Amino acid sequence: MHIIDPDRYPLAPGAAYVPPVHNIWDAVANETTFGMKHIVIVQPSIYGYDNTALLESLRALGPTRARAVVQFQPSINRTTLQAWHQLGVRGVRLNLQSTDQTVNATAFAATLRQYADIIRPLGWVLQAYISMDLIGALESTIRDLGVPFCVDHFGQPSASPVNSSAKNFDPYTIPGFPATIRLLQGGHMWVKFSANYRVNLTAHGLETVGKEILRVRSDRVVWATDWPHTRFEGVDIRPFEEEVLEWCEEIDAVEQVFSTNAKCLWGIYSSAQGCQIV
Repeated sequence: MHIIDPDRYPLAPGAAYVPPVHNIWDAVANETTFGMKHIVIVQPSIYGYDNTALLESLRALGPTRARAVVQFQPSINRTTLQAWHQLGVRGVRLNLQSTDQTVNATAFAATLRQYADIIRPLGWVLQAYISMDLIGALESTIRDLGVPFCVDHFGQPSASPVNSSAKNFDPYTIPGFPATIRLLQGGHMWVKFSANYRVNLTAHGLETVGKEILRVRSDRVVWATDWPHTRFEGVDIRPFEEEVLEWCEEIDAVEQVFSTNAKCLWGIYSSAQGCQIV
């Protein structure tokens, strides 16, 4: 989820949108309604590299209650990263989808390797909001990163122009999906089940994708609320949460997807407790 408070923390120049205030107290109230005991705060694109709102919220919650995923420039110094680690930061996010950047796969592969080198000593997660077709182009790079790599929103699959509402819809026709599955099978990727409203698939298509991912590696899937659903404010995610719960119940993976996996990925649990994140 995200902390967004434009009244107290100015947005980055040129921010793509200006949402209403969704502060730390709103976040805690919202997460409590889901019965959650831990929060992962993710830096939104509209704050750019200024993590002030996120870090102050993390301090208020404390490292036993919360974790965070920041954004930073590669020139950042190790002292800053270590201080953030003590606060509970456990990852860095690269966001291409929210900013409508034109992507050169070769250049972005170099960026992934650069950030992986920076965070590897800390054991952090490299989180990316990218399109699934790009995952296909980056398969070999992702496989060799040597850090936990997690993609937002189902990996952002798009079936267009394929008809994902067809009864016999084959998710392997989605550009990048075969590569995603291979990376999951090898333990080189994690997938976040979140924000169905941001995915260009029909409900049937997304169900097909989600169930296949769970069938392959349910231990590499985490659930996320995507609160406060920026640019989709007011959406009710409970029906979708219940749907994902049903998918997980079919293969006895509820505890994994809604709890254990996230605690391993974000460092609540350790390798001593059976977590293997890379």
